[in-house]
Parts: sequence; structure tokens; C-alpha cells
Amino acid sequence: MELQFEGDDLKSVLNRLRRAQGQISGVIKMIEEGRDCEDVVTQLAAASRALDRAGFAIIATGLQQCLTDAEKGRSNGETTEQMKARLEKLFLSLA
Repeated sequence: MELQFEGDDLKSVLNRLRRAQGQISGVIKMIEEGRDCEDVVTQLAAASRALDRAGFAIIATGLQQCLTDAEKGRSNGETTEQMKARLEKLFLSLA
């Protein structure tokens, strides 16, 4: 399944990933500078939330596209149940 994002959806996911990338760079710098543990953990938690939200957006878009493809009969031989199981496994891997 090829994942295709529309304009605003793509922009939103990329922004979240870039934000997480910046936060992770900040965490690395904070550790290198010997910053306070609580500050480091707070920044790390923010990066984790950004990644979680981006991951959810990707999975939600994938689910929507798979269901649309299944309705159109373009599921590449994969049953709806198989698609659901595969996407559920991907989604749960984010937890």
C-alpha cells in the first residue's frame, strides 16, 4: 500500500516530524551540556508526543486509504480483515 497525503495532511505530518526532530536535537544538546535532568525529560516527553501524533496521523491516513481501496475493489488481493489486522498491528506498535 502506497501512502498518499493530501496538501494540508502532508504539511501537518511533516511539521510534527520536524518539530520532533528539533526537540530531539535539543535533548542531545541538553545532555551534552549537562543540563538538569527534569528539563531533559520534559523535552524528551514533548518529542515523544510529537512523534506519537505524527504516527497516529500516518496510521489514520493509511487506514482511510485502505478502506477506500477496499470499497473500490483495489485491495491487491488482501481481504478487508487482513488489512484491518495489518493496520492494527502497525497502530499498536506505536504504543
